[in-house]
Amino acid sequence: MEHNTANRFQDPVGQFKVYEDYLDSKVTPMDLFYLKSRESARKLVEHGHKGTVLSREEFEERKASAMAAATAATAAATATAAATAATRYERNRPMTAWNTGSQVKDNFLKALGEREEANRAGKMTSLIFIRDRNALGQEVSGYIDYAHRLQVQDFQAYFSAKKRLLPGPLDLCFYNWTTRVSASTCSPNYQVIYHDPNGLLFRRKRDKKVLDVDPRSGPGPDAKRSVVQSGLYTHVVILDHYIRSV
Repeated sequence: MEHNTANRFQDPVGQFKVYEDYLDSKVTPMDLFYLKSRESARKLVEHGHKGTVLSREEFEERKASAMAAATAATAAATATAAATAATRYERNRPMTAWNTGSQVKDNFLKALGEREEANRAGKMTSLIFIRDRNALGQEVSGYIDYAHRLQVQDFQAYFSAKKRLLPGPLDLCFYNWTTRVSASTCSPNYQVIYHDPNGLLFRRKRDKKVLDVDPRSGPGPDAKRSVVQSGLYTHVVILDHYIRSV
């Protein structure tokens, strides 16, 4: 397929390796019979006695352009094929083996594993609130879009407790209680709503419903709030949004 794509952009001069081959394509057996010399026959063609032909400079320029176009077309076709293969791989990629993490008895890691398949399949989007200390001993807290994180990160290290899951500046909400640095970033699934009398809210982009994270209020329709007791993290809350099939 890549070869056919490249050929569509290839100038006819591209079939000739050198200018002499191009001239030879216009030399007839009759020319060689009378002129007794291929070089003389080429000169006859080059000087226009056999019709309009490209000069050597025009030939080289056209050949270079044809090769560049063919290379670009092949590169584009290769990139498209790679992107298609990557998309197919992501769709068919097997779920992370939770069996690896199941040896760790922490409730939060178990909760992540139980929700992994539904979040990957689009049946659920889970919002995770975590409060704990980072590697510098600074207290941090924030909200993580679990479904989005699963798309962009390998969670095997988290499931096996080799790496700690903590909110960061690129998550939905992040606050460092030591440095007083705060940040927020909308995700593919949620829009952050700050200026509301009820406090911090998240609007689900798919169905436009609002998720309320205030523990004194209900989380909203098709949602459930769960406080998870963890031996690895100071405070964990998971808010699950169940996506209705249409």
